[in-house]
Amino acid sequence: MIDLHSHILPGLDDGSRTVDEARALARRAADDGVTAIAATPHVRSDYPTRPEEMERGVTRLREDFVEQEIDVEVLPGGEIDLVMLGSLDDDELRRFTLAQSGRYLLLEFPYSGWPSGLEETVYGLGLRGFLAILAHPERNREVQSSPARLGEAVRMGALVQLTAASLDGRIGRSSQKAAERLLEDGLAHLLASDAHTPEIREAGLGAAAEAVGDDGLARFLTVEAPAAIVAGEPVPKPPRKARRRRYLLF
Repeated sequence: MIDLHSHILPGLDDGSRTVDEARALARRAADDGVTAIAATPHVRSDYPTRPEEMERGVTRLREDFVEQEIDVEVLPGGEIDLVMLGSLDDDELRRFTLAQSGRYLLLEFPYSGWPSGLEETVYGLGLRGFLAILAHPERNREVQSSPARLGEAVRMGALVQLTAASLDGRIGRSSQKAAERLLEDGLAHLLASDAHTPEIREAGLGAAAEAVGDDGLARFLTVEAPAAIVAGEPVPKPPRKARRRRYLLF
């Protein structure tokens, strides 16, 4: 599996505080079957990470994992606040793309309120050659009330990333129900850990992949779609979740 959302770089944001914590996250991910994990530090007003800071952190962590024999590849990236997009030029955005493929940008979806001009932002990024991935929208109250509202942004080219802890119930029933609905409606494309520390949303996708309840869809979310993103290739339309049969007893 490939995990394309984590805060594993030490000391850059509210994620890993030390190299030891980053190692613990990586070892947990490896034990769970993750072979690559993207370092996506926050890029927002309280954590204004610069591309060069992220790149140095990725290089150092890669070297450390080789020395520690931790078999997880660290990929570059960033989780960009929608408000910060206007302050970054195209070169900076390309450096923050997942795996630096030059195409896919992970955008932080707010936890409350509907982001103003979301569809226009997605469309505008497309004109500049970027594809938006909306991080954890199932945790937003507006989306929880009406998951189908994301449909227009998806039609404009956005992809949707669900957090593993939402799908397996660790974050709460509201996020879980919204995640399940997005899967059923074909509006989810990616499953990621959003790992911060060993105590807060630890790494690993296995339990959430199992909670999907459909092996083909789980593989799409954790293997096929993220592999396409890393390669900078188009992500196909997600398969619809197989509905469970209901048997009536007379």
